[in-house]
Amino acid sequence: MSENTITITVLVENTVSREELKAEHGLSVWIETRDGNILWDTGQTTLLIDNAQKLGIPLDTTDFIVLSHGHYDHTGGLLQVLLMAPQAQVYGHPGLFVQRYSQNKKSAYTVNPIGSPVQKELIESRCGSLNLCSGPVEILPGIFTTGEIPRETFFEDTGGDFFLDTACSKPDRIPDDQALYIESSQGIIVLLGCAHSGVVNTLDYVSKHTGSDKIFAVLGGMHLLRASQERLEATAEAFTRYDVRMIAPCHCSGIRAVTFIKSKFPDRFIECSTGSRYIFGNNQ
Repeated sequence: MSENTITITVLVENTVSREELKAEHGLSVWIETRDGNILWDTGQTTLLIDNAQKLGIPLDTTDFIVLSHGHYDHTGGLLQVLLMAPQAQVYGHPGLFVQRYSQNKKSAYTVNPIGSPVQKELIESRCGSLNLCSGPVEILPGIFTTGEIPRETFFEDTGGDFFLDTACSKPDRIPDDQALYIESSQGIIVLLGCAHSGVVNTLDYVSKHTGSDKIFAVLGGMHLLRASQERLEATAEAFTRYDVRMIAPCHCSGIRAVTFIKSKFPDRFIECSTGSRYIFGNNQ
């Protein structure tokens, strides 16, 4: 890697474009910069470790692990990665360790494998440090977490039925949902986990914090599987308003939404799957 570039590699995503790799319902992204290495989420299982080895990604050099939120498909590989990189500092929202549930036709089931004080203590004992903050944090020079994202649009929701109790009577708004943004020489790059706060809310918040009315790239899960046509159109309008040049929806975005975005932005849409790699200019 050139010291003047930022390399982003998808270690785990729902789809795969290279036969030597495997996919799962989850997300994990490797970010390599001249100042350090960041792992954005850890997928559902330890699959990211196998894929990283095949891609030549040295997970043992991980400096920071940043978690977008506490769901199983983003935190499942965390403890195993920490055995490989015990020096890694872990960052996330305090709500990471809240137990939460969803439900099927038969019963409620947990969607947060790290949702307990015991898991919190175990993670804290295995990592360099555990840093929980509800506000924005600068992880490396020019690379920030958003922290908790205000819900200001009327058309965006969390993208599913999530609850704080087994009776599924207390809705979970997933306040721990956050994004990561990078100030590159090409412009702002936004990495989403699941965008439970809403893609538009997220981009508006990043714009507010950076003072920029342009965003160069948006990559990650957009949770638009159940989105209305109104919401899809409003999301596309936000991409236009911020003049997003590279749009790479994946993971929980939903095939209908991905197809819609591709049709709206044929020259800006970028495929995103396990093994995808993107190179951007570093901060100058």
